[in-house]
Amino acid sequence: MLLDLSEEHKEHLAFLLQVNSSVVAEFGRTAVEFLRRGANTNIYEDAARKLNVSSDTVQHGVEGLIYLLTASSKLVISEMDFQDSIFVLGFLEELNKLLRQFYLDNRKEIRTILSELASDLPSYHSLEWRLDVQFSSRSLRQQIKPSVTIKLHLNQNGGRNTKVLQTDPATLLHLE
Repeated sequence: MLLDLSEEHKEHLAFLLQVNSSVVAEFGRTAVEFLRRGANTNIYEDAARKLNVSSDTVQHGVEGLIYLLTASSKLVISEMDFQDSIFVLGFLEELNKLLRQFYLDNRKEIRTILSELASDLPSYHSLEWRLDVQFSSRSLRQQIKPSVTIKLHLNQNGGRNTKVLQTDPATLLHLE
């Protein structure tokens, strides 16, 4: 499976062509550090001064590298697929090897970090529904009042959670 990088990500990663491999290796370490601890703008500013570029350019380069590594790690793409994915970017052979090796060395750690960051949102398990219709009441004999009752079963934190919702059919139609 190949990564499908947007033009914006390709532009951000194109900055890596302008710097030498030791800077790219440092950017890779910065990318993993970003995932562990969050952004450190001082690093971007220091690197920008040393490279004589804007800090936004450095930040976009690191963020492009972060996206490349996290997307590859999420999909657990193979070494060959990773190499084919970055081949499209037009990097030199040395840079391709450096990025491939960095990916292979850090993909397990990146997956661990991403799994810790993922929130445990409820997921769908099953649904029960019932349509109730009230045809009349003591005060209104010709009234028809429909309602839909939904019992939603969700998986969350290894257990099951149930939510009961009730609405009229007109409101339910507007939810789609």
